[in-house]
Amino acid sequence: MSNPTATPVASLAAISKTYGEGEMAVTALSDADLSIYPGEILLIEGPSGSGKTTLISILGLLLKPTTGAVFVDGRDVTALHERELPAIRARHFGFVFQGFNLFPALTALENVALAIKMKHPRAKDAELQSRRLLAAVGLETRMHHLPANLSGGQKQRVAIARALGGDPTIILGDEPTAALDTKTALGVMELLRGLATEQGRAVVVVTHDPRLERFADRVARVEDGRVVAVETMRHAA
Repeated sequence: MSNPTATPVASLAAISKTYGEGEMAVTALSDADLSIYPGEILLIEGPSGSGKTTLISILGLLLKPTTGAVFVDGRDVTALHERELPAIRARHFGFVFQGFNLFPALTALENVALAIKMKHPRAKDAELQSRRLLAAVGLETRMHHLPANLSGGQKQRVAIARALGGDPTIILGDEPTAALDTKTALGVMELLRGLATEQGRAVVVVTHDPRLERFADRVARVEDGRVVAVETMRHAA
């Protein structure tokens, strides 16, 4: 579970993001602050268009803020050149998306191994690591199956295994359970809960789904581009 006295593994300080200029300018985020701690599940909730995806994209170094600072492992990475960011993303972040984003012509094993090789081109044990990760998410018997022959929950577990390649400290999920039925969605969240509790990873999930709150340590609520509240869940206190 999260420990607010611990050192954040990542944080956002007074982050703003504006698209366009002049009369066409649209502010997606305004003066947002957020800290991410090891061993926690943090949900980011809010209505559509509130800035949730922009927030998690800036946190994962996929998008640069207009103003403010982004810290990863205590280092201010805001002003780094774009060529320096892929190595930081590969070392610290794993991404899980709603649409799974699996290559349909590759098996589960090949999908995970390819992601590891893309993160770490010199990796010599990509297949061995992929087998271990797929076993860890309960897919020992499905690793040679193509995505078309996997259920939605199994595809998402492949995506989680892929995100774990390279041993990142932070898992970022953008609506990772939105396409799943209740039983499958809760199973995926139980897996993420275990990664946080047992492995000390930070898990940040953007969601509209109140069913997921039972797994969360904290819930950050975003409205009109602002982080208006961060609530510690009672069961996590």
